Parts: sequence; C-alpha cells; structure tokens
Amino acid sequence: MRLRFFAVSLLCLVTGTAGAQASKSGKSPELRIDYTQETLPNGLTVVYHVDHSTPVAAVLLWYNVGSKMEQPGRTGFAHLFEHMMFQGSKNVGKGEHSSLLEAAGGRGGSDINGTTDWDRTNYFEQLPSNQLELALWLEADRMGTLLDAMDQTKLDNQREVVKNERRQSFDNQPYGTWVERMGAALFPEGHPYHHSIIGSMADLSAASLADVASFFRTYYAPNNAVLVVAGDIDVPSAKALVRKHFGPIARGPKVPPLPNMSLPSTIGREQRIVVIDSQAPAPAVYVGYRVPAAKDHRAPAVRLLSDVMGVGRSSRLYDALVRRQQVAASASAFGFELADGADMLVFIATGKPGASPDSLEKALLAELAGASSFTQGELDRARASERFQFVNGLQTTGGFGGRADRLEEGWTLFRDPGHVNKVLAEFDKVTLNDLNAVARERLVPTNRVVMVFIPVNKAPARTSSTRMP
Repeated sequence: MRLRFFAVSLLCLVTGTAGAQASKSGKSPELRIDYTQETLPNGLTVVYHVDHSTPVAAVLLWYNVGSKMEQPGRTGFAHLFEHMMFQGSKNVGKGEHSSLLEAAGGRGGSDINGTTDWDRTNYFEQLPSNQLELALWLEADRMGTLLDAMDQTKLDNQREVVKNERRQSFDNQPYGTWVERMGAALFPEGHPYHHSIIGSMADLSAASLADVASFFRTYYAPNNAVLVVAGDIDVPSAKALVRKHFGPIARGPKVPPLPNMSLPSTIGREQRIVVIDSQAPAPAVYVGYRVPAAKDHRAPAVRLLSDVMGVGRSSRLYDALVRRQQVAASASAFGFELADGADMLVFIATGKPGASPDSLEKALLAELAGASSFTQGELDRARASERFQFVNGLQTTGGFGGRADRLEEGWTLFRDPGHVNKVLAEFDKVTLNDLNAVARERLVPTNRVVMVFIPVNKAPARTSSTRMP
C-alpha cells in the first residue's frame, strides 16, 4: 500500500520562563502539540500523537456527520447511530464493545463513550497502551460491519431508547426544551441548524431499516472520518495496526454537499416566547442571539464576549443580577460553537422560587442593553481564563478537550489538525475594539430571542407574546 503522510515536527509545551514572559507581555505562551498524519487509500485520515508520560493510549474516531447533515423527514438519524454503534457488529456482540474495553482497563463514561452534536459524531476510548490493538479492532469492526449485525429488533429497541431519552432529558426536565426552541427560533425553517439533535420522534418512528442503513453507508465510511491514535505509542507499530484493521474497509459513496448554511448577520426582528413549565421550580429567562460561527475569524471575540458577560462570579451578569440586585439565583452565558453559517450565543438568568418572571426578564435585558464599552481589564481576565481552560484540557490525552480531541476537532472543522496550535494566538489577536464591535453589532433587539419559562403557579407577565406549553 502506498500511503500519503507527512510529519510535523513540533516543540511541545511551554511553562516556566515562557509562562512568566506571557504574563508580562499579555500574549499567550508558545504551545505546540506534535503529530504525524497520513491518509489511507480508502480515504481515512489518521493522526498520531506521541506522549510517553503515562502508559495509556487514546483512540478517537470522529465522523463528519451531525444533525446538520440530516434531510427533512429524516431527522434524528445521527443521534440514533450514537446508540446503534454500541449494539454489536459482525464480530462483536451486543454490549460487548464497552465490556471488552472495561475488562482491558478502560472506564465506562469517562474513557469509553460517544457523543453527537450538530456538526459531528465522535467515539472514543482510552485504556492501557498495551491494549491499543483491541480499541482499533473494535472501532474498525463497527465501521466496517455494523450493518451485518443490524436488524429490525435492534432498530426498534434503540428507537424506543431515544424516545425515552427525550422524555427524560427534554420533556420532563425543568427548562428541558429551551435548546430545541432556541434553535428553531434563531435559525429559519429548512436551515440545517433549525431542528434539534435528538430529532423528530415522528421521523424516527417512520424510519425503515433501509433508510437507516443508507444513512450509515453514506456517512459512517472511512472517507468521512478522522482517526486519532494518541499517547504511549510507537508510531510505526501504530500505523501497521491501523492499516491492518482499517485498510480493508471499503471507501463509502461521495457524501452529499451541505445546503447553503449562510444567513443574514441578524434575525431582523425580536421574538419573545413564553413557556409555561410544569417542571420549573422558579422562573428562568434565556436570551439568544445569532452570532458568527466557529469557523468565522470573529469566533474568538464571541467566546470572549460570552466570558465577560456571563462566565464566573466576576462576570457582568453575575455581579449585577445575583450579587447586587439579587433578582437571580444564577446567571451565565455560553455559545454553542456551531461550525457553519452562524452560531447561537445565549444568556441565562434563573430566578428564585416565587420571584417575578417579569422583573427577572427586565433586569437581564437591561444588562444586555449595556453590553458594550468593555474595559481592557475585562478582556484580559477573559483571555486569561480561556488560556487556562484550553491548556488545562491539553493535560489529558483522550476525553473531551484533550490533545487527541483537539487534533480531531482541527481536522474535522478546519481540515488542519494543527489548528490546536493556533487557538491561543487567535485569542491574543482579539482587541478591545473587536470585542465592543461584535457586541454592538449582534447584541441588539432585532437579533434576539427572549424565552421566558414560567412555573405553572405564575401567570405570564405579558400577553402579547408567543405562549407555548
């Protein structure tokens, strides 16, 4: 086999003197994660990262499929496969994927799991490095032979599992439907981000075994995936194992292109939604805005804006609503980091039991109206927090935010595993003018969705809103 590969030689890490220089200059320390990359003839991209500090190896597999790839009438398929992928393949029985890894030293949940979002689906395992081949074999077997073991009984079973997940995590949780409602309001009908990850239960009920199999053949193929092998590994040996187990898997069909993801920078009107929530112990207000997507050069400024306004006890919202005015029990903000077209930036204030929803909403909107004229001190604190969180995550090999995860994220979203080495510099480039500009442009009434959750024992504060059960 002739394989295309290249090595990127890198300097790893940066502490001590470099960190001290960073604190004085205001710039992040130099930080480099090294890797080697190759592409198999079947299209599978493979990235290797070596770290001999602990005797563990991580195997992460990201498929370039999320809910944004789903077609109308076929929503929820990407999330359904997060479940189906643990139901057995040709050579692995139902439930054996996790049990074999746990028997080899992996920990269920933190070391062995799978997740789905709007932009991608990932599966990962971390275990003692002498068990690397087991993890590679298991991932290759379900990539190559899952359909050999799929039948109507398994589909029906997992469909019911997903429906129960919706009942537990959405319908019967306080404020449980807010993400689904916010996405539907911020993105127009027909846009790939309009529908939720869990999808329509009607679509899942109508899905045939042939529909589900077709989705798998299209998206769960080597040419639509990136594999990262990281940790206490020998790269030549790891390459041989990858070629042994993944090399024979056939390339899949060409993946359909995404529809146009672009959107106007603002919604063009204000929306207000009142939800009467029988599960809510207290009122809560969610205010969402359409902001630049994760691939946009302004994304770091959006992230820092979120930090300044609503992350931690020094944030503007916590200081104003919880500490000084005492109208909220908690206040926060975060973006979803959606990759294409636009992202959602949401500010949240949860009141105290018995509090006035109207007063809570008024106080939150007043603070958002003043979200500009930030200070250099606020920007510097937010940037320092992002640096710490990012570098702290890189202390781990696998799992969320670890080195392997960041390498895969870079390839899937930016076609560059080395994007991990650019993140801190991108935060450094954000100026106070950038921060104020994105706030003035996007945090405006004609670009927001105000969602008010009201406990059943409270009447809606206003009657001119969209009221939903």
